[in-house]
Amino acid sequence: MIDYTFSYDDLEFFLLIFVRISCFVVTAPFFSIQNVPRRVKAGFSFVLAYIVYSTMEVHVVPQYNTVYGYAVLVLKEAIAGLVIGFGANICNSVINLAGRLADMEIGISMVSLFDPTTREQSGFTGVLYQYSIMLIMMVTNLHHYFIRALVETFEIIPIGMAKFESDKIVSIIIRYLDDYVMIAFRICLPVVATIMLTNAVLGILVKSAPQINMFSVGIQIKLLIGLSTLMITIGVLPAASDFIFDEMKVIMTDMIRSMT
Repeated sequence: MIDYTFSYDDLEFFLLIFVRISCFVVTAPFFSIQNVPRRVKAGFSFVLAYIVYSTMEVHVVPQYNTVYGYAVLVLKEAIAGLVIGFGANICNSVINLAGRLADMEIGISMVSLFDPTTREQSGFTGVLYQYSIMLIMMVTNLHHYFIRALVETFEIIPIGMAKFESDKIVSIIIRYLDDYVMIAFRICLPVVATIMLTNAVLGILVKSAPQINMFSVGIQIKLLIGLSTLMITIGVLPAASDFIFDEMKVIMTDMIRSMT
């Protein structure tokens, strides 16, 4: 028979594990999709916390004196989960930046769509890139990597032993911003380069044939060429996703190391 008895120390230890995992699920990519019911997220966090709790050999709750002491432990675990999930989630902003750059070049920057995954208004190209990268993430089982990394944090950062140093976290974010624009520009580079060549050709036509109303014609030409370039170069997204996924892994690793 299964023994369902447990002590207060075991319950306190399990709740601390549950807090870290649930905060990670709230902020991590793929797991933090807004149109997923909150009960599903809570149930997934509870089941994963129970698995981690069952596989850990030693259940030692850090010493505390009052309820406020335990509240501090809960807060530390919550911040640890949020920081780890946020470290991977900020890379999704690269996709939105690439979409905005492409939309501005094509001329559809005023077109906005409601993205149910984030419950925000996003551009047409940004939504296309977002769903494509999310699909590639699921196919390559990157969400399994996130779960394994989260489980390993309980060995690297024991319960209640997380240390937060703002200097390390700020340096990680600054180092990420160095690659932020580069990765976004590499994603939308085919569209930007094609539209630049189109603008050059249109400029030559304006000088050679001034009687043509190039303003009204150029909008349709840029839109047609831009959308055609998106369809032709959609195959480069798997290669571009490698840069994003590698950056996610690096930032998650650096965030975990910053709290040891």
